[in-house]
Amino acid sequence: MGMLDGKVALVTGAGGGLGRAHAILLAKEGAKVVVNDLGGARDGTGASASMADGVVDEINAAGGQAVAHYGSVTSKEDAQGMVQAAVDSFGKIDILIANAGILRDKSFKNMTDDMWDVVMDVHLRGTYLVTKIAYDVMIGQGTGGRIIMTSSTSGLLGNFGQTNYGAAKAGIAGFMRCLWLEGMKYGITVNVLAPTATSRLTTDILPEDIQEDFPPEAVSPPVVWLCTDEAKDVSGRQWLVAGNNVSMLSWQVTPIAQRSASDDVWDVAEIGEKILASKENWPPVNPLRGA
Repeated sequence: MGMLDGKVALVTGAGGGLGRAHAILLAKEGAKVVVNDLGGARDGTGASASMADGVVDEINAAGGQAVAHYGSVTSKEDAQGMVQAAVDSFGKIDILIANAGILRDKSFKNMTDDMWDVVMDVHLRGTYLVTKIAYDVMIGQGTGGRIIMTSSTSGLLGNFGQTNYGAAKAGIAGFMRCLWLEGMKYGITVNVLAPTATSRLTTDILPEDIQEDFPPEAVSPPVVWLCTDEAKDVSGRQWLVAGNNVSMLSWQVTPIAQRSASDDVWDVAEIGEKILASKENWPPVNPLRGA
C-alpha cells in the first residue's frame, strides 16, 4: 500500500531531472501519473516525445500506471489537454506538480526582451495556466487537491545573472501565497518548492565537486509527502529542499524605527540615522550565501 493509492497526479516538465524524480516516486506511492514534457532543450527550443515516453515506460515497467502528454505549458489549449488527459485516462485529478521550466541566463546589462519574455512565459504564465485549469477541475470534483508550484532560491533570495528567472520564480511564490488562502475553502493545499538539485538546468551552475550531493531523487520525498492526505493542513509554505536537507523559508519583520502616528513625520536625515543604526541587526539578504 502506498501513501497515494487511488490518487491521480499531473507533473509538468517530467521528462527528466526533478520532474522525472517526482513522477516516479508518485507512482511508487500508488498515484496514477500524467507525465507531461515538451521534450525541448534547456533553453526551451525544440520538441520531442521521447523524454515523456521514457518516463512513462519506466513507471509502467515497474508496475505503475502512467500516460504521456507532450504539450507546452505556455499554450492554454495544451494546458487544458494535459489536465483532461488525467481525467480521461484516470477519471480525475488530485495532484498538480507544476515543474516545467527553462533557462535563458544573462547579466541584466546583456538581457534582451526575448530572453525576459520567454522565461516569464514558461515559468510564470505556464504555472498560471496549468494551475488555473487544474484548480477549477479540483473545485468541481469537490474532493480537495494538492498543488505544488516550483519556485527557486533565485527568486526568493537572489542569484547573479538570473533576473528574468528570479523575477518569474518570485512571481510564482507570490502566486502561491495568495492562492493558498483561497484554496482552503475547497480543501486544496498550495505550496511552493525551491529545490537544489543536479539536472540539465543546473550542471553549469552547481559546482562540479558537489553535484553528486544533490540528486533530484533527494528532493522528491518531501514533495510527494505534501501530496498525501497527511498533509491536508499544510499549505501556504515555502519549502527549500537541497539533498537530504529540508527547510522552510518564512519572512520576518525587523523593526527599524517607530513613532506615534500623532507625531511629526520623520525628517530625512533623522530616519537615515535610524536605518543605519539598526543595520547590524538586519538579517542577511541571502542566508545561503551569508550576505
